Amino acid sequence: MFTDMVGSTASAHANEAEALKLRDEQAALIRPLFSAHQGREIKSMGDGFLAEFDSALHAVQCAIDIQQHLHERNSQSGVSPIQVRIGVHLGDVEQRETDIFGDAVNIASRIEPTAEPGGICVSGAVHEQVRNKITDRFEKLPSQPLKGLGGLMDIYRVLLPWTLRVASDSSSGPRRLAVLPFSNISPDPKDEYFADGLTEELITILSQIPDLQVIARTSVMPYKSTSKPLQQIGSELGVASVLEGSVRKAGERLRITAQLIEVGSQSHVWANTYDRQLEDIFALQTEVAKQIAEVLKIKIGEPERRRLEQQQAVNPESYLAYLKGRSLLFSSFPEKNLREAKEQFELAVSIDATNARAHCGLADVLSLMGLWGDVASREEVWTTGRAHLARSLEIDPNLAEAHATLGRYLYTDCQTEEAERELKRALALNPSDSFAHGTYASMLEELARPEEALREYALAEETDPRAVIESVFHVRLLAFLRRGPEAWVVTERLGKTAPDSPEYHLARAWSHYAQANFTEALREDEKAHDLRSDRPGCPFIAAMLALKGDSARARQYLEELKPRIAKQDLYSLAEPYALLGDLDSAYRCLFEAFENRFNINFGMIRNDPLLQPLREDPRYPRFLREAWQVGWLSAPAKGPTG
Repeated sequence: MFTDMVGSTASAHANEAEALKLRDEQAALIRPLFSAHQGREIKSMGDGFLAEFDSALHAVQCAIDIQQHLHERNSQSGVSPIQVRIGVHLGDVEQRETDIFGDAVNIASRIEPTAEPGGICVSGAVHEQVRNKITDRFEKLPSQPLKGLGGLMDIYRVLLPWTLRVASDSSSGPRRLAVLPFSNISPDPKDEYFADGLTEELITILSQIPDLQVIARTSVMPYKSTSKPLQQIGSELGVASVLEGSVRKAGERLRITAQLIEVGSQSHVWANTYDRQLEDIFALQTEVAKQIAEVLKIKIGEPERRRLEQQQAVNPESYLAYLKGRSLLFSSFPEKNLREAKEQFELAVSIDATNARAHCGLADVLSLMGLWGDVASREEVWTTGRAHLARSLEIDPNLAEAHATLGRYLYTDCQTEEAERELKRALALNPSDSFAHGTYASMLEELARPEEALREYALAEETDPRAVIESVFHVRLLAFLRRGPEAWVVTERLGKTAPDSPEYHLARAWSHYAQANFTEALREDEKAHDLRSDRPGCPFIAAMLALKGDSARARQYLEELKPRIAKQDLYSLAEPYALLGDLDSAYRCLFEAFENRFNINFGMIRNDPLLQPLREDPRYPRFLREAWQVGWLSAPAKGPTG
């Protein structure tokens, strides 16, 4: 067995004394458990151990006991979490004085890093010995090469009870597939949008196949023109298969090559080349989807087959304009391209009024303009967007993305019963829609159904491992529920995919907050702020200062921040004001946030422990009534005056 304490090096750089204290504490906790399970410590590496046992069963039972003790310790309020990775392998070793050597030792050391923080991974040999002897279940990870060792290794993860809420049993779940960005080999480099659009369209149509979970566009696009090996990509995305290919477009002639590759063996299990006219693009996508399902031995039911075959054909020029609009909408800075995207969608509709996707695209861009854009009337753009959604679903009642977008519109208008119906319909048509899962989770959180919301956040992350916003919301809800250890599991998973992002540090801040460690929460939030060049300040910093009891610094920070605050952060500004007892200012911030529909819902106010002083105030019910009116029904209201 190898153990390793997570983040000890980085912690030592930040605060050496605190890091040494935690290192000693984890050693004192772990050491007695070796002998309790008939094992012996071979050596300590400072922040980790090498130990051996007389049986694989005793080793795994010891690993589970270690994580159980750490889980109980980390659940206490006000403690900095200690997280350990554990790897276990079975094999012969050579004894030399007090140390042991051999391939078995090397393999165990390579297995340990594959475990998530707070997790346990074992080799196939260990799994075979213990799988029927312990009550905890196992999850097989994608076979992968281990550094310095030849061939592929079967590795299993122990599903610990307290992580089951955020774990997925892939052995009984759907097959996971990633569609990597298709290469553009067209004579005109400007046709890049077409290759990206085809990638997105294939993701959408393949997602409609039952028992096939397809990774979202957001997570696959970073691999465009990547030099990473296929096995690394498969491991990072958690998929067993990838689809890749190329597109050559010359006028209305297309040549598309596609190949399906098994990640573990890197073998091509299927490949084909298609020479088609642009007008045949939808039939081609359906053909590819059917062939992949056949190769993967996934049975397509008759209703799904009919949906695949009844895709709405559109004018080729309208389709190209639609793809250009989508490309602009999915760009790195969509708010800067909203008007251009809107023009392309309008062009697509003007060329072919039966282009259901273009109508849905217009509804998407109008909703974003209502939130981000400089528009004269938000009500006008939202009303126009609803009209385009109605037209889109009239043309194609089975268009999953239209149901998802309509669900968001209805949710924003506080028509939660109708919104839930539309979101469920969208997910029935496309279970891999991360956007729909995230929207549904947010609404369930607002409806005070936290367990269902946590499940939807986890599903959003499964289909889109780079869904950083959903991950932060997931952690925040766990923090609201005071479920610190689970929050750390989600946080460290986010750290694997976006370690340098402000969202990761924000998630760490919420995880520390969940365990009442306000000093570390403040430090992490300051790191998140330093990485966010688009925000003039971070109100959460003031909230943590207030919770630490440093009211003077919190007030000073707010005074400096208030003139520069972004409207998107108005809700967060209300939290420190509430904690400081300045309820008038807190109400004003929330009311303006409702008025502008910025990052706020009634569920957040109901659940957010930072706003508890407001909920104890006699003006609170009147505020909710007036905020509802001005935010959702557009009735004139002045809001609480104090």
